[in-house]
Amino acid sequence: MGAAIAQRLSGLGHELTVWNRTPDKARALGLGVSAHPGELAQRSETVISILTDAAAVDAVYEKLLSGDVKGKLFIEMSTVRPDTQKKLAQKVRQKGAAFVECPVGGTVGPAKEGKLFGFAGGEAADVARAKPLLDQMCRRVEHVGPVGAGAAMKLAINLPLMVFWQAFSEALSLCQPLGIDATRLMDIFADTSGGPNMLKTRGKAIASVLSGNDPGPVTFNVDSMRKDMRTMIEEARALGRELPVVERALECFDSAARAGLGEADCAMLPATWVKRSKAK
Repeated sequence: MGAAIAQRLSGLGHELTVWNRTPDKARALGLGVSAHPGELAQRSETVISILTDAAAVDAVYEKLLSGDVKGKLFIEMSTVRPDTQKKLAQKVRQKGAAFVECPVGGTVGPAKEGKLFGFAGGEAADVARAKPLLDQMCRRVEHVGPVGAGAAMKLAINLPLMVFWQAFSEALSLCQPLGIDATRLMDIFADTSGGPNMLKTRGKAIASVLSGNDPGPVTFNVDSMRKDMRTMIEEARALGRELPVVERALECFDSAARAGLGEADCAMLPATWVKRSKAK
């Protein structure tokens, strides 16, 4: 996602310097590469970060904030718990910089096209300062409240999508014996009240896997789904709420990961479940 966003902004004429915990990934973009996050922050007007989890956010920002960043704008786009963003915002502001969180809905394809959905959290003035850039990355940006609100909203909008992958897998196991062509099957489901927008964009990849072919480049892998679902469950417990459906879906995805699908695209999940159900 970070690479796709960088390509999008570079293509619009922005002068970018990049850094990644895996140097080869940064160099592959063909952009200016910084040797250290602290150096990158001092050289940049705005720093945009999108990282795997809370541990990565904490580790990278310790380096980003190591120098003089007064007056800089930090836009943090990772999918983490609200408390992570709140604590980070406090650290950034103590250094005299501005902070906006804006986790996004969407995968690599929409990121390259500037069609993400952003959930911004922060002070109104800071969000207004960030909005010209956010509008170039997102088809829609919603300022949903103070820092932490964006993270909460991102977890909420991801929840039904994650559960849908398992529900859809189970639905396919019911109609698989009918022998309907996979592409036709995706079209039927997408045109029903139970078919989300995801089927219109990912249906082709799912059909490809059901037909025994490759789904194409990985856009969102199973391990990332599992991380997001664990984050949802942690947040729910902190709020005194329960997510029994998410917990059961996570168990199914954990099983898929143990079978070797952790780094595979999520489009592999329905076909894997159908094969598993057929075997049983």
